[in-house]
Amino acid sequence: MKQKLYQQITERKKLGRKSFSVLIDPDKVDVAKTDKLIRLATDAKVDYFFVGGSLVISNNVDECISQIKSSCNIPVLLFPGAPSQVSKYADAILYLSLISGRNPELLIGQHVISAPLVKYSGLEVIPTGYMVIDGGAPTTVSYISNAAPIPADKNDIAMCTAIAGELLGLKLIFMDAGSGAKTPVTEEMIQKVSSHIDVPLITGGGITHPEKAYLNCKAGADILVVGNAIEKDASLIRELSDAIHSVSIEVV
Repeated sequence: MKQKLYQQITERKKLGRKSFSVLIDPDKVDVAKTDKLIRLATDAKVDYFFVGGSLVISNNVDECISQIKSSCNIPVLLFPGAPSQVSKYADAILYLSLISGRNPELLIGQHVISAPLVKYSGLEVIPTGYMVIDGGAPTTVSYISNAAPIPADKNDIAMCTAIAGELLGLKLIFMDAGSGAKTPVTEEMIQKVSSHIDVPLITGGGITHPEKAYLNCKAGADILVVGNAIEKDASLIRELSDAIHSVSIEVV
């Protein structure tokens, strides 16, 4: 099984280098918007594109990823709302298991159904423990998953959940407050989780300012994902990238 991107992610973590991923929801972009995002991301030295969403209702996932791949060298990772949302044009798939909830379908059920498709897709498969954190507002992921998020102030629950995911063999932990969250994951929770796991930590949801991105990385996030704020103002890409990568410069 290919491990090229995962090795890159873990190497960056070992070196203390933080990464920035722009999240693209195929339902919310067209060719022109995607082209603009690609140009801004390339100029800002964005590290990854995550493509997907909790509710993908359009049929342009392949087209969106193909457009990115033909225009730049930034790796594309699928961030699927369901394990069966697969595109052969991506570089890798975050094979998400919703470890923060108690919905068996998103913990293992849908994975059983999608496993042959994913295994033979040719994609690099990165098993990822997905943790939904309460962001102060109802989100699509909470509704679709039919699972209660971890309360924003329950740092110990988040820590124990992340440790359990790592012990079960998951290669990444992704803490997400969800698209449109009023409040992002706190620095305290990020610090608590990151200090007790060895695998790379991804955080996202509700990040609208470079300062918050900087603080999340300082607290221990290895990859920061921003989507909703960039959909509203794509020019934020440069400021967010500079803030995130400045933490890398300080650590190294």
